[in-house]
Amino acid sequence: MRAQACLLKATASSQKTSAAWWRAGVLALALLPGLAQAQFFGDDEARKAIIDLRERVDANRRQSEATLARLTQDVARMNDEAAAPTRRSLLELSNQIEGLRQEMARQRGQAEQLARDVSELQRQQKDVLVAMDERLRQLEPAKISLDGQEFRVRAEERTEFDHAMELVRKGTFDGAVAAFNAFLKKYPNSGYQPSALFWLGNSQYAISAYKEAIESYRRLSQLAPDHARVPEARLATANCQSELKDTKSARKTLEDLIKSHPQSEAAATARDRLSRMR
Repeated sequence: MRAQACLLKATASSQKTSAAWWRAGVLALALLPGLAQAQFFGDDEARKAIIDLRERVDANRRQSEATLARLTQDVARMNDEAAAPTRRSLLELSNQIEGLRQEMARQRGQAEQLARDVSELQRQQKDVLVAMDERLRQLEPAKISLDGQEFRVRAEERTEFDHAMELVRKGTFDGAVAAFNAFLKKYPNSGYQPSALFWLGNSQYAISAYKEAIESYRRLSQLAPDHARVPEARLATANCQSELKDTKSARKTLEDLIKSHPQSEAAATARDRLSRMR
C-alpha cells in the first residue's frame, strides 16, 4: 500500500509538471503572433521559436513518461520485496502442515498395528483359556457309574483303572495284579476301590495266588458290604478255599453267602455246590 501511494504521488507530480509545460507551450503559441508584431520577428525566427518550444514540450513529456516507468518498476520491486516474507511464511506453514500430515499418518499406522496386536493377543488369550478349561475339565473329577455305584474320579485315576482292566481282558494277570496293587496304593479313597479289589482277587486267583485272592475278597466285603460284587467275591473265596483243600471253610463261606444274599445268582450257584459237596 505504501508503494502504491508513492506511485500515485509521483504520477500526480509528473502529470502536474507535464500539464504546466503544456499550458506554457499553448500560451506561447497563442502569444506568438502578438510577439511577432510587437517585436517584429521574421517568419523563420517565429518558426524556429515554435519548433524549439515543441521540442521542449516533447522532452518534458518523455522525461515524465520515463519517470513514471521507473516509479512503476520501483513499486513492483517493492511489492515483490514485501511479498517475499509472506511467501516464506506460507512455505513454512505448508511444510508444517505436511509434517503434521505425515505424523498423523504415522500415528494412524501405529494405532492400526496396535489394534492388530491387541486382536492377536485376545485371540491367543482365548486359545489359552480354552486349552486351560479343557485341561481343568480333564483334571476335574468326572461322574461315572460302575457296578451299581456312582462316584467321581479324576482323569488319570480313570486311565490307570482302565489300564489294569485291559490287562485282565488280555489275560495278562501278572501285570493286572501289579497294576491293581499300585492303583489301590495310589488311590486309597477312590470310588474304584471295591471293583479294583474284586478284579485284583480274580487276577490273583488266575495265577493261583489263592491266599492273596482270599484277602482281596475279604477287604472288599469289609470296605463295601453292600457292593454288587460282594456275592461273587464270597463265591470266589469259597473256590479259593476249595483249591487250598479247606473244604470246611469253603462250605461255611457258601452257607454264609446264601444267608446274606439269598436272591443273588451267586447264592444259586452256592446252593448247587453245597448239594454236590454233601
